[in-house]
Amino acid sequence: MACAQATSVREARPVKMVVLGDSLSAGFGLSGTAAFPARLQKALQSKGMEVDIINAGVSGDTTSGGRDRLDWSVPKGTEAVILELGANDALRGVDPKVTRSALTDILTRLKARGIAVLLCGMVAPPNYGSDYAARFNAIYPDLAASFGVPLYPFFLEGVAAEARFNQADGLHPTAEGIDVIVKNILPTVEAFLGKVTAQRS
Repeated sequence: MACAQATSVREARPVKMVVLGDSLSAGFGLSGTAAFPARLQKALQSKGMEVDIINAGVSGDTTSGGRDRLDWSVPKGTEAVILELGANDALRGVDPKVTRSALTDILTRLKARGIAVLLCGMVAPPNYGSDYAARFNAIYPDLAASFGVPLYPFFLEGVAAEARFNQADGLHPTAEGIDVIVKNILPTVEAFLGKVTAQRS
């Protein structure tokens, strides 16, 4: 009986999650309550999934920047990370080798800490050419396969290049755009969290 009670308590305990990202998750130009982590938490709770999400998005951050601040951005006790980095690498034309190396380091270090990861893919803009785009876009599915982590192929699915869902700069989602992102990614996050809670020991 005591064992069954302990199990139910473990499952009821909110999952501690961090969204490690850039301005897209930080909520550039939006109120904190309209940012992706807050809207995602609200959507998950409406589905009966208890989760405490920390917004560790830093505007302008690259994958290398995320790696450099990983230890303090993902505190002790974190069970899950949504990794949303790479948009600024692509915008700046960073060598895909550098991006791949930084994401590899992040995934390796999170795995060593026993933290589950949902990797969010990014797509390179067309202005650097098809060769660059092919090398950059392959990073995410390659790493998801090699590390055995779930992949959400394109974080901005349904929002990128849709003027009505983006701020005046054409790069950052509006509050409505964030809601589209949350709606699209929600089934993937639900499945991810289901595995995290099932693996609690």
